[in-house]
Amino acid sequence: MSRRDDRVSLMDMRNYAVEAVDLTEGKSLNDLFEDRIRQLALLKLVETVGEAANRVSDKTKQNHSTIPWPQIVGVRNRLVHGYDAVNLDILWKIIRNDLPLLITELEDIIGNKNP
Repeated sequence: MSRRDDRVSLMDMRNYAVEAVDLTEGKSLNDLFEDRIRQLALLKLVETVGEAANRVSDKTKQNHSTIPWPQIVGVRNRLVHGYDAVNLDILWKIIRNDLPLLITELEDIIGNKNP
């Protein structure tokens, strides 16, 4: 099985992160607590960002060490394996505070010829 091209994984990270941020636009944390469908969607989107990050090669990760790769993958692992104890406050903070910065960094990387 061949490994996917890093650019594809980086674009997946960006696209899923954008979708998660978009789903919180105009919403509050209380809205999230009251909307089970939105909770599930956001959990899956953030999980997928981490899964795509896990597929990025070590070389690309080293070339872009400002991105917190282990933490992104760690969030994915926490969501998958700790599904019964997800803290929605933390999920909200990740989406509202961390993902916009990650999106900007990913767009800079994707814009370059060599990730």
